[in-house]
Amino acid sequence: MSDEREGLIPLSVAVLTISDTRDESTDRSGQTLVQCLDEAGHRLIDKRIVIDDVYRIRAVIAEWIANPAVQVILTTGGTGFTGRDSTPEAVSVLLDKTIDGFGELFRHLSWQEIGSSTIQSRCLGGLANATVVFCLPGSTGACRTAWHGILREQLDSRHRPCNYANLVIPGRGTHG
Repeated sequence: MSDEREGLIPLSVAVLTISDTRDESTDRSGQTLVQCLDEAGHRLIDKRIVIDDVYRIRAVIAEWIANPAVQVILTTGGTGFTGRDSTPEAVSVLLDKTIDGFGELFRHLSWQEIGSSTIQSRCLGGLANATVVFCLPGSTGACRTAWHGILREQLDSRHRPCNYANLVIPGRGTHG
């Protein structure tokens, strides 16, 4: 293990791509998230692709929230304003608490890259059953922005003064 990972407590992460058109061979945003979490030293424990349907999205997320082995859920896709974009509607009702600042900070960082188009992002974050959930837009650029600008630090138990990793690690936060 490299010095950069020394002291890191790896988290168990599930990744869900929401798309009507992607499969494993064309899912670049999901693969981007998998690569980012792997490089950071976390463990991928499940990865799926589901069509943009409120109930199918909700079923997968609810299954993972109920699974004590899943500490973090990352979704990509379905956060825009087109007719089929339904990730926020599917996920928000499952959250015990929302992380309002996540969407605000993401749009601030994204503004620097894509300007006013960032206002169309309905990304969100929250906590459900001691599992943190982050719903990201479906572009690889947006996934990288969220990971490098927010998630990498917030999912690192060593980050100070606070982070979300310590909320999902048994004995350190809401577990225990």
